Amino acid sequence: MSLFSILAAQSPSFWESLGKKITATFITEDRWRWWLKGLGVTLEVSLFAVLLGVIVGFILALMKLSHAPKCFARWTKPGKKPWNPLDTIATIYLGIVRGTPTVVQLLFAYLVVFAGASVSKVLVATLAFGLNSAAYVAEIFRAGILSIDKGQMEAGRSLGMTSSQTMRYVILPQAVKNVLPALGNEFIVLIKETAVMGYIAAEDITKVSDLIVAKTFDAIVPLVTTALTYLIIVLGLTKLLNLFERRMRAHDIRA
Repeated sequence: MSLFSILAAQSPSFWESLGKKITATFITEDRWRWWLKGLGVTLEVSLFAVLLGVIVGFILALMKLSHAPKCFARWTKPGKKPWNPLDTIATIYLGIVRGTPTVVQLLFAYLVVFAGASVSKVLVATLAFGLNSAAYVAEIFRAGILSIDKGQMEAGRSLGMTSSQTMRYVILPQAVKNVLPALGNEFIVLIKETAVMGYIAAEDITKVSDLIVAKTFDAIVPLVTTALTYLIIVLGLTKLLNLFERRMRAHDIRA
């Protein structure tokens, strides 16, 4: 039996009771305005955290793949790998961020880094989630770049292109296609992780639902509404990513 048939089989009293609950939860005291504001905060933090994560993550991936400066190579003993400070910095960053909980990083940013500063909680949450996501995005980009055959770089150089030009026009377009599904999964995880920003009293939809529960003493409607909202966002993003992947594959076939 499908979900729609189950819902259709409910008695009129069930729907009347549900309508009263929804009215008492959202319509009374205009609580639907709270919820819409919380939804706006969730979407704002998610969008800018994703953008920050992609930018910083790409830079970290390039740092991991960079070569040691010639001065370090000159000082290195034969047979040993030259020390690369960029790779070391990126490795330390990735180890710390990936090895500690997101909630702890969020609290550290709010209570330590920005303690006493008049900074928006939304901005703090955006920076915390974006820099956290960057560590995972960096590994995704690095794996995607390494998945491209080394002969692609050699072919580009043989055609007179510089290393940066080959990376930009040959390697990266192929790498992005390879990592797109993994990036999509990371974006989905990030959106759901923003639900913990209530720890710093940022009023996203999860925090707003908690406030509504405290007002109404009824947890079912607020929590179910919040869960459905996240589900719709995730399904919509998944649909867009699948559509984008299909268009990229179609473009490859035409080419």
